[in-house]
Amino acid sequence: MSFKTIAVIGAGTMGNGIAHVFAQHGYDVQLIDVSEAALQKGLATIGKNLDRQVAKGLLSEADKTATLGRIATHTSIATGVANADLVVEAATENTHLKLSIFKEIDAAAPAHCILASNTSSISITKIAAATSRPAKVIGMHFMNPVPVMKLVEIINGYATEAAVTSQIVELSKALGKSTCCGQ
Repeated sequence: MSFKTIAVIGAGTMGNGIAHVFAQHGYDVQLIDVSEAALQKGLATIGKNLDRQVAKGLLSEADKTATLGRIATHTSIATGVANADLVVEAATENTHLKLSIFKEIDAAAPAHCILASNTSSISITKIAAATSRPAKVIGMHFMNPVPVMKLVEIINGYATEAAVTSQIVELSKALGKSTCCGQ
């Protein structure tokens, strides 16, 4: 599978960092949050972090502009995930909230779309059970701060297909990340 559009749910610290990294590596990013203010704050944080990279000579001003240009914002999950190849959920660590979000993602995302969670504590199997596609649900746990830290922990659910795991490992490597896997 070729990834082109990545939806990131949650514009807080982890979500904006994840959006930053995907956009910087050339992916179209749909950043989703229920709060317009949170989306604007997330974009401002991404801009400041890109400015830091420019100041250090790690990124050109043109690359910064292009990165920001690849990020669109949405306050609706349905519109944000409508054309996604991958959704990475980075909402608050609340089981009820995450299960509700995954039900909504599952209903709105294309059938081919892989659904990932940045959770560090909730069972991927439990999250996957809230969807009609448990074989396409996986944990993709980025470390904070996302643009700096190199590790992404890949966590399979009981039903996660091996091909999905391989695709997410390869995608993580394409972002310049190293991976470790768990069950």
